[in-house]
Amino acid sequence: AEMSGLDPTVRERTDALDMLGNTTAAMGKGFAIGSAALTALTLLAAYVMGLEFWLQKIHAGSPELLATLPQGLADLVDYYDLSIMNPMLICGLFMGAMMALVFCALTMRAVGRSAAAMVEEVRRQFREIPGIMEGEAKPDYQNCVSISTVAAQKEMIIPSVLAIVVPVVTGLVLGVAGVLGLLAGGLAAGFSIACMLNNAGGAWDNAKKYVEKGALGGKGSECHKALVTGDTVGDPFKDTSGPSLNILIKLMSMVCVIFAPVVVKFSPIIQGWLGINF
Repeated sequence: AEMSGLDPTVRERTDALDMLGNTTAAMGKGFAIGSAALTALTLLAAYVMGLEFWLQKIHAGSPELLATLPQGLADLVDYYDLSIMNPMLICGLFMGAMMALVFCALTMRAVGRSAAAMVEEVRRQFREIPGIMEGEAKPDYQNCVSISTVAAQKEMIIPSVLAIVVPVVTGLVLGVAGVLGLLAGGLAAGFSIACMLNNAGGAWDNAKKYVEKGALGGKGSECHKALVTGDTVGDPFKDTSGPSLNILIKLMSMVCVIFAPVVVKFSPIIQGWLGINF
């Protein structure tokens, strides 16, 4: 509305719609993270159920060993010591909680780097293409689109690899108990943090618009300057880090289910090499 030179009343109406959109988006993202939490719970149950199947399948050639393997959930809990007092499970809980925070930090920093690259490109065009500010020349939009597209893909490589590698390494080193702790910690921390990010980001954005309407000193006041800074953080909160935690929770759960046979077969061997006796 501003760039098209429309009447100021148009901007007032679009701001009202934007504020409403932020509120409804925060509610919608709450449902989304809720569905991710329920999906993760389902996959957690599938992982536990799959453990018994893979134990039987991997040791099918040893009748003596088969007789000692767990039969049902209660036996499985005792077999792998899935109690909260197991140090492996507690380590997994901490790792799952930290995974959610590290993932948020990586995505937030990615947004900052991408925005900085975009600012540098805009400054370059102002320097090298005369007449942009006067409307006599057109800026090169393609470069800006290219920067955002490449950054959106490149910056997600490390977070995606972490979400795949950490559950596998945790399973091999800490065993089944560590995997369950990782999933439970990631689910609890990820759900809580995502709700906070989605709501806080929308609230900070709406607070800035509220002041721009004339409240608390209006545009250009110290309050408005502080809220511009808050909105700069709030946008990646509600649009990047918050929604991406849905994927982290689901992806870690799915990876754990897929790699369950690998953990069941090789984690005792690797724990023996490392001298882990818990």
